[in-house]
Amino acid sequence: MKNNIMRLLESRKITYTAFELPAEKHGAIETARLLDVSADIVYKTIVVTRKPAKPILAVIPATHEVNLKKVAKFLGGKKVFLPTQNDAEKLTGLQSGGISPLALISKGFVVILSSSARAHEEIHISGGQRGLNIRLGVDDLVKLTQAQVSDISKIK
Repeated sequence: MKNNIMRLLESRKITYTAFELPAEKHGAIETARLLDVSADIVYKTIVVTRKPAKPILAVIPATHEVNLKKVAKFLGGKKVFLPTQNDAEKLTGLQSGGISPLALISKGFVVILSSSARAHEEIHISGGQRGLNIRLGVDDLVKLTQAQVSDISKIK
């Protein structure tokens, strides 16, 4: 079954592969295990907030955690925060485990992709709903989401 993200990718003639997983919430490392791929190429989207501006989507490897100091520095020193899971869902309109920069393209979120993604031709990200994962080219993701690329994460 196709969702809006798949229709968007197809309308832009972007090559992707969709993977369906059990619909319960999985962490990114568990997703990598279910897909039988390295956790280094499975990326998760973390919502980061700053007052009074719109939240930021930090897209980082499964094996990393967002480094708030690096995000703040990248944004010019503005203080940033991690919202609760409930607040992240309210801010994006998506369930945790299904938050995806591709699902939020038209919503005005700033997207920052971890520079580690440049080491890979393709990465996996959420397909905009729990149980759906999309593999696509890093360059395509950057172009579609207008992502800025920076060192914003650290190994857990």
